[in-house]
Amino acid sequence: MPNICDYEGSRYREEFWTPERRFEDLADRAALRALLPPSGETLIEVGAGFGRLADLYQGYQHVILFDYALSLLREAREQWGGDPRFLFVAGDLYHLPLASATVETTVMVRVLHHLEDVPAALAQLARITRAQGTLVLEHANKRHLKAVLRYLLRRQDWSPFTPEPHPFVPLNYDFHPDWVREQLQLAGFHVEDVRAVSHFRIPWLKRHISPELLARLDALLQRPAARFQLSPSLFLRARRLPNNTPPQPLAFRCPTCGHEPLPIIPQDITCPSCGAVWPYREGIHIFRT
Repeated sequence: MPNICDYEGSRYREEFWTPERRFEDLADRAALRALLPPSGETLIEVGAGFGRLADLYQGYQHVILFDYALSLLREAREQWGGDPRFLFVAGDLYHLPLASATVETTVMVRVLHHLEDVPAALAQLARITRAQGTLVLEHANKRHLKAVLRYLLRRQDWSPFTPEPHPFVPLNYDFHPDWVREQLQLAGFHVEDVRAVSHFRIPWLKRHISPELLARLDALLQRPAARFQLSPSLFLRARRLPNNTPPQPLAFRCPTCGHEPLPIIPQDITCPSCGAVWPYREGIHIFRT
């Protein structure tokens, strides 16, 4: 079982998404707006945290905010719990508690860099995403310009050009763009479009230029600069390849035994196959194993 980066009990919203990171937030939003289908039936954001990007999903009939950290989902529910379109689900990405082929659009932003087993995670995303459905995926770029320059100047010993993931601290990885594409293809996705994001993630620039202006400039660069892929962050839109699994109604899946479908009801859910009981607390469905 891969290790999981657990944000439970953290002050992620207050300590990470400070005003100093407003540029990064705006740049993420510009890329997501460009790549995300504007409307649809069902969308899941995997690793949604406190619901930072949830306002971008207004065109969807059903929105699932999924995260491992209950404390972050409680924050998300405080903001979005009054909207009946939203469903709050806690669980493990490696055992996603959604039935197969139930989701039209899957989003995962600022999560891949925490994953020890990327192929296993992408296999789960492929399982829940309907044929011809959309995946919008962000990843930290191993081959970003700063890393390339530092390597050429011999100020770092690891190469940004080799394909393997680079762990820079425990449970934090940078990924080569070609390696990510290969893993997506193996999982059953075809990459359609790419955006290079956060070119101006430089402390001096962020201190002296407004984040709104930097984000507008970044948005102008995101598509043309994608051919070089030298930015710290890359967003990809991939299409789930055709397969023999027909679209299914939205339902849960037992993470323990894989039984599906389980009904989506506002109460504890018992798996009829293995007897596991999955709680419903404070408006959150809990499938943490």
